[in-house]
Amino acid sequence: MSHQLSLMRQRRFLPFFLTQFLGAFNDNLYKNALVVLLTFEATRYTALAPGILVNLCAGLFILPFFLFSATAGQIADKYEKSRLIRFTKVLEIGVMLLASLAFALDSLALMLTCLFLMGAQSALFGPVKYAILPQHLGDDELIGGNALVEAGTFVAILVGTLAGGVLVSAPGGSVWISVTALVLAILGYVSSQGIPVAPAASPALRINWNPLTETWRGFHFTRRNRTVFLSILGVSWFWFYGALLLSQFPAYAKDMLGGDAHTVVLLLAVFSVGIGLGSLLCERLSAGKVELGLVPFGSIGLTLFALDLWWSSPLAAVGEAPLALGQVLSQPGVWRVVLDLIAIGTFGGFFIVPLYALIQSRSEQAHRSRIIAGNNILNALFMVVAAGMGAGLLAAGFSVPQLFLVTAILNAIVALYIYTVVPEFALRFLVWLLVHTVYRLETEGIDNIPERGPAVLVCNHVSFVDAMIIMAASRRPVRFVMDRRIFSMPLLSFVFRVSGAISIASAKDDPAMLERAFDEVARTLDAGELVAVFPEGRITDNGELYPFRPGIRRIVERSPVPVVPMALRGLWGSSFSRKDGPAMSRPLRRGILSRVELAVGTPVPPAQVSPEYLQQQVNTLRGELR
Repeated sequence: MSHQLSLMRQRRFLPFFLTQFLGAFNDNLYKNALVVLLTFEATRYTALAPGILVNLCAGLFILPFFLFSATAGQIADKYEKSRLIRFTKVLEIGVMLLASLAFALDSLALMLTCLFLMGAQSALFGPVKYAILPQHLGDDELIGGNALVEAGTFVAILVGTLAGGVLVSAPGGSVWISVTALVLAILGYVSSQGIPVAPAASPALRINWNPLTETWRGFHFTRRNRTVFLSILGVSWFWFYGALLLSQFPAYAKDMLGGDAHTVVLLLAVFSVGIGLGSLLCERLSAGKVELGLVPFGSIGLTLFALDLWWSSPLAAVGEAPLALGQVLSQPGVWRVVLDLIAIGTFGGFFIVPLYALIQSRSEQAHRSRIIAGNNILNALFMVVAAGMGAGLLAAGFSVPQLFLVTAILNAIVALYIYTVVPEFALRFLVWLLVHTVYRLETEGIDNIPERGPAVLVCNHVSFVDAMIIMAASRRPVRFVMDRRIFSMPLLSFVFRVSGAISIASAKDDPAMLERAFDEVARTLDAGELVAVFPEGRITDNGELYPFRPGIRRIVERSPVPVVPMALRGLWGSSFSRKDGPAMSRPLRRGILSRVELAVGTPVPPAQVSPEYLQQQVNTLRGELR
């Protein structure tokens, strides 16, 4: 957590964070002020019903994301990003000056025009916001940076929404809103001056100004990488889920809890606190890397606690007069509702932060902003569908708690679909679960694994879960060379297939498979990836190292890459080792959260590689702890 928060003291992150925070604050300040004004004083401006005006406001703010996101993505890829951010903040100042004039003239048409322009400014800023982070943060900082941005955004939404309602309701509310919004826009511009230069990804790009054809082309970019595309669908689903949930808070507070506007604020506040908490915990739970295992964990929580929210909700409020906040909280079961909303927000943070980091890290740099623009369009589309579905179900006679039930069921269905078509998510969840329940993993020298480029990892072979422990520790994907007998074992076969493990056999058992394995290892290293080998060729049955086989020399002779020696410590005697008999003969015989360690040595140059030298290095790293 301290590593994560240290970003807040660095120029490469803090000015951007403040700029994003102030922008989100200002968007929600103005938007909610206008909603409150039109809800209570609509007759001053028009004969339209307040409900229609409020929905019109939501539509006007989100419409620019459909119209301009594709163009904004191109602009963000073509131009230097820090200057582009400053340009968007100048636009924000201009829009706020126009909004001040709208309030002074008491012109509804001008107010709504400003709302549309704010949406346009946000649509222009959106692709830059997420594309700039990978340029200023390291791979091990991406989760922490995204977590801070998400936590800060939800806090800004909460504070901006509250401030907008309070200020516009005060005497001279229009003046207060005008001044505050303008000051926030100016502060945002000032903070943007400190954002470091982020060079253009595709300076030679020719911009296509046709939003329809470019939107379609943008979707083509998002579909190039299947995992990225399904991650974008996951992010969009989260906004569907969140929009459906948040839009029910006013009716839920009034009809089910019997509260007033303060109860609505409470529900929004606890949900926002949960999102912030989950986002910040991601850094700790993922050890600083893009941990996809948190995504299934988050989706499970989103389903279970939405089900509990439906189950624990009161049948209906009793009494005509709205209850004060203290009275609402004194009712039976309300604190359970509060805890459910905090939990939903927390698991939402676990779900959303790794997906954003994955999209950033695996998108092609030259197209990253356009991919994020496509993500923004899908997010907006899913939120519009959520609003339509919510309105339709309520009109069909569903209660708000029943809507929560439908949301929970849909979330489970969507999650199962994503994890079926991209098994990598389920694999990472199994790996993450292993090292956070059965074991407590500690690493030593993990930075010796190269951040980029090919390398061979060699390690002692102690148990059936050695590969999963190394997967959990490595910040990069690793392809393991695995004996075909272990490769075909139940459950483990799923893990190895999904991780791209390379099945191998001895020359005596299957010489053709052996040759195919060495060919695949060479192709993998030529592609700049990591390959892991257990040179003993078998799992130890006495706790000691067996002689390293010569296959590692053959690999390096064909592909001269560094070899990184590693040693697992603390696994001998665990349930998955062969101590005192077959593995798993005594499940959990060392209890849960037993400590295991992975020690990583300095890379060995190809010219120095030999089985004997590598065995000596691994034995030294292992030390006395078996």
